[in-house]
Amino acid sequence: MGKKKKSKHKKTADSRAILQSAITALLNDGSGNTYSLKHIIKKLQLKKKDDIKIAGQVMDQLEEEEGTQQPGSGSFKSKTKRGEVTGIVDHVSSRFAYVKLGNDQPDIFIKGRDLGGAVDGDTVNITIFSTRHGEHQEGKVTSIVKRNRTRYVGKVELSKSFAFVVPDYRKMHTDFFVYPEFINGAKSGDKVIIEVTSWSQDDKKPEAKIVQILGKAGENEAEIHSIMAEFDLPFKFSEKVIHESSEIDAGITKAEIKKRWDFRQVTTFTIDPEDAKDFDDAISFRKLENGNHEIGVHIADVTHYVKPNSILDQEAYDRATSVYLVDRTIPMLPERLSNELCSLRPHEDKLTFAAVFEIDDKMKIRKEWFGRTIIHSNVRFSYEEAQVILEQGQGVLADELRILNDIAKKLRKERFRKGAVNFETTEVKFKLDEKGKPLAVIPKVRKDAHKLIEEFMLLANKQVATFVYNLNKGREKNTYIYRIHDFPDPEKVKNFSVFARQFGHKMNVEEHSISDSLNKLMSEIEGKPEQNILEQLAIRTMAKAKYSTDVKGHFGLAFDHYSHFTSPIRRYPDMMAHRLLQHYLDDGKHLSKHEYEEKCVHSSEREKRAADSERASIKYKQVEFMASAEKKVFDGLISGVTEWGIYVEIVETKCEGMVRLADMTDDFYEFDEKNYRITGRKNRKVYTLGDKISIRVKKTDIDKRMIDLVIAQNNAFSEE
Repeated sequence: MGKKKKSKHKKTADSRAILQSAITALLNDGSGNTYSLKHIIKKLQLKKKDDIKIAGQVMDQLEEEEGTQQPGSGSFKSKTKRGEVTGIVDHVSSRFAYVKLGNDQPDIFIKGRDLGGAVDGDTVNITIFSTRHGEHQEGKVTSIVKRNRTRYVGKVELSKSFAFVVPDYRKMHTDFFVYPEFINGAKSGDKVIIEVTSWSQDDKKPEAKIVQILGKAGENEAEIHSIMAEFDLPFKFSEKVIHESSEIDAGITKAEIKKRWDFRQVTTFTIDPEDAKDFDDAISFRKLENGNHEIGVHIADVTHYVKPNSILDQEAYDRATSVYLVDRTIPMLPERLSNELCSLRPHEDKLTFAAVFEIDDKMKIRKEWFGRTIIHSNVRFSYEEAQVILEQGQGVLADELRILNDIAKKLRKERFRKGAVNFETTEVKFKLDEKGKPLAVIPKVRKDAHKLIEEFMLLANKQVATFVYNLNKGREKNTYIYRIHDFPDPEKVKNFSVFARQFGHKMNVEEHSISDSLNKLMSEIEGKPEQNILEQLAIRTMAKAKYSTDVKGHFGLAFDHYSHFTSPIRRYPDMMAHRLLQHYLDDGKHLSKHEYEEKCVHSSEREKRAADSERASIKYKQVEFMASAEKKVFDGLISGVTEWGIYVEIVETKCEGMVRLADMTDDFYEFDEKNYRITGRKNRKVYTLGDKISIRVKKTDIDKRMIDLVIAQNNAFSEE
């Protein structure tokens, strides 16, 4: 009898321990919810009277031990302080978001109702709790540390007594309410800039005031200005900046010339786009008596004119880069500098900073020199003009161009032999009318003239970085601005190889073979319909190149040391590279790495902003162009498959749109994530990654920069 009683007591104790653990976990799940005993019983699915009785006793015990508090009669809430972490919101849809914690930590899933009014880009504190299924970590925003932005661009919708502004930004999933007194003359359909006056609380919409009217939605100026405002790009230079640039003395004194290597009698030329105005690099060439070739890479000496901490310098640092939208350039420097003083225009003496190489017939660099020069460019070639001379073998400087092209090809071959990756991405440009309307989408074609200039710029950038790195052998290395590119994540490369396999291409994803395998793939796809898709995805698979004071090498170029030295008119890191190089040439002491690392981070962020805004302007013009082609049937390639539709790249225009599953009414299609495809439930028709498909445009949305497509009824992909 005693044994039976003891066994019963043990069973009761075990039940109490299990229930106490379950109740504590429920109260501490991170949701901050309050539970009544009835809720707890229901949540834990307790049916037996003994279990329900024990649950009540456990709650009493937890309260006595001050583990819970009773905010209301008969309800309980954990008093345990949950650990908070800080991250940045990635607001994917109105239903959910992720909070990115950084440092390779997994993103935290946040339900829309748990965002606490936070929006995309905001820095927030969150508590984390595991889901009952354990699939991923979920969290809840507890406070907003910092708003990412308070200004947005959108389109006005007026009613009798108020207005709404629908934001252009895809990741802003709510409209803004505007009181009549803050409409400021805007009319329905206007593109405007708003300033947030009150963020959303409970079910209320965020409130804002209209601070600037950009123009009618759909008009080129309004749309481009809205992109500029969306990415916080500057519209103009301040009067102080313009004034300081106008005060610069354009004269070149004899004293200044004496400080420089004089190349004015050496054959020198530039090759740039037809419509370029800022020529920031030139090539000098002469054959030496010993049979070697002397090649000078001369770069505009911007830092001769822009002094550290001047108003011009501060503005250049803030902008960090020029931005090239489809119909305009937003320059880093005012026109007085970019198009006049620093531009290496023909038949003018110009101050430059150079890397000069003596190269023998076996492609060995026998001598190299770095420093300030003065040049007098003989010829200004466009890429097209230089290409014609290379192809025909005759014309101005035909022999010089031929020799330089031969050297460039050998330099290129050597780079690939050492493991450089041959990314030849297909870019597009637009033929626009006088109002900015796109008349045609034209793929950019890179030929030998482009590659000639590219190879000598790469050579200068590599050798300058290597020279600075090797200055202090065995001692602390000099601080310098490097352009680094990490080795790709093996898992991403593996996923990319699976993607490429859908198009019939195999890759070797072993670490030592990645470069060769990528180059082999790039050769295989050249000229094929899938070329653009795979090139773009291959680039996204790679780590992002960035500026840093750390010496990590450049994977894509297969260089141990690499810098940006050759474009100081349009990139601030190049200006820093010039100043640092001159500092070390003058036997200057080691400089603060921390100070320059901060500038590198800023420059990398500004570079990303520029790239994102440039892509947005291209997408806008693509959508505008496709809006005029809604009746035409196009050949396309399936470039992505999701649970809500298939992405299709139009072969002719390189524009991408989506065929939504909701518009595929011939069957109910199911998403097969593992095999990158959708399959009809009844007809078993399969649409998979890389499939050729005929489509037409159903709808375009300029505001969201989106193209909706539908499958053409005949779906007869034209064969070449």
